Amino acid sequence: MSEIARDRLPVVVIGAGPVGLAAAAHLLERGLEPLVLEAGGTAGAAVASWGHVRLFSPWRYDVDAAARRLLEPTGWTLPDPDALPTGRELVEDYLAPLAATEAISSRLRTGTRVLAVARDGADKTRSLGRERRAYRVRTVDAAGRVTDVLARSVIDASGTFSTSNPLGVSGLPAAGEADAAPFVTGPLPDVLGADRDRFAGRHTLVVGMGHSAANTLLSLVELSEATPGTTITWAIRGGSARRLFGGGTDDELPARGLLGTRLRGAVDAGRLRLLARVSIEQLVPGPESVQVLGTAKDEPLALDVHAVVNATGFRPDLDVLREVRLDLDPVVEAPSALAPLIDPNQHSCGTVPPHGEAVLSHPDDGFYLAGMKSYGRAPTFLLATGYEQVRSVAAALAGDRAAADVVELNLPATGVCSSDLALEADGDSAAGSCCGAAPAEPQLVTLGVGAPAGVGFATGVAHGRSGDGEG
Repeated sequence: MSEIARDRLPVVVIGAGPVGLAAAAHLLERGLEPLVLEAGGTAGAAVASWGHVRLFSPWRYDVDAAARRLLEPTGWTLPDPDALPTGRELVEDYLAPLAATEAISSRLRTGTRVLAVARDGADKTRSLGRERRAYRVRTVDAAGRVTDVLARSVIDASGTFSTSNPLGVSGLPAAGEADAAPFVTGPLPDVLGADRDRFAGRHTLVVGMGHSAANTLLSLVELSEATPGTTITWAIRGGSARRLFGGGTDDELPARGLLGTRLRGAVDAGRLRLLARVSIEQLVPGPESVQVLGTAKDEPLALDVHAVVNATGFRPDLDVLREVRLDLDPVVEAPSALAPLIDPNQHSCGTVPPHGEAVLSHPDDGFYLAGMKSYGRAPTFLLATGYEQVRSVAAALAGDRAAADVVELNLPATGVCSSDLALEADGDSAAGSCCGAAPAEPQLVTLGVGAPAGVGFATGVAHGRSGDGEG
């Protein structure tokens, strides 16, 4: 295929979540034709799955600028900019209206899962003329029909929420983990709502030491107060929960401190059982419960539980990209130029600088990972950072190198790190951030692509998953 013919094809965007829809909006503003492929039945399907969870970031940081410019002519107005939406509200009041706009709806295919991405007519090993070839995106719809779509470029914004880390040790599934899947939940079950019957009066094991685990644990504690017989065991892989407990009232980020104080209080009061240095080696499912076998502090461990909440963090699904030439960091599984900026061994959610197309590029030109998937196994993603990623990518695809290379973000002047959980002023558990401070007037930060790693930004402008990792 000639380069001219390739340029007439659409840019395929994988995923119709916040970042994927923002990518489509920016591409349209640049005169490029997007085609958005969403595995779920509706836009924002992954967000809807944790709809009961409240973001810590207020609305002012949760809406992409190009998406807003598409919405406002329809009569849409931004909700209270200082209010904290739930995931459900984010879908109903933003993502669904955005997907329903004429510009997006005609370019959105729901119920369409991507099976593979490759260069058209060339496997991974073929180099001759590779840069002139389009992308072939293989899809399957809800009826099982397989269809190939040709694209000039691909932006994979499919996220990582559907691919949790395994429960077993060394990054590997425990023996029997697949067979025990009916007893295992994702990291954010609706303990006090739709999933209440699954946990009320039963024994639950929560595995992990991030803020998703904390969110679920505190909800289970609340459930246990109302329903006798509700038993909670918390398993962490480290020797201490001190990192999650935080600095309490001395924590410079009050919401994080309050979260840790409440969780420590629940442990100290015996409302849940904490097991440290846990290695899960085998899961043995039975008719009504699953046996969890392994060790805790080098002593044999055998638990019989009704549900296991897997809050061990996430990893990207790279199998569908097997035929794309990627340049990924071997540790974080993020683009190699991005990895030093987000490595969780070096950075927290407040120290990741904004970045754009130049650090997201791969050896196969025109292919990009964006949003949470671009962060690989790192848990420090900020939603507004994803919006800026796709703005920069759209500019580059349109040939505007200058705009692609300058990264601009409106950031709060005081820090709000972003993760799964924070606490509102009334103390009720909510989700969306690992830590918080009252939003201040934003300041414009402009960076060239050569911003050094380790530049500290007090960001926290939107939902992410900082702090969710193998505990």
